[in-house]
Amino acid sequence: MSLHLTRLFLTLLLKPRPARKERGDVPGWVLITVMTAGLVVAIWKLAGKQLAEMLAAALSSVSNGN
Repeated sequence: MSLHLTRLFLTLLLKPRPARKERGDVPGWVLITVMTAGLVVAIWKLAGKQLAEMLAAALSSVSNGN
């Protein structure tokens, strides 16, 4: 019995598998990346000055120990 299970296990383990036809959704990921970069640029253009002031205030409060 053990010999049959071992043979079955090795047959299934070593059986060559067909190559996958689907390799992923690369255009979808490219679109998400481009859209995210576009949103970052748009937000930075609209609120760049306020973001810089917030960052400066946060850094000064940390460096001053407040």
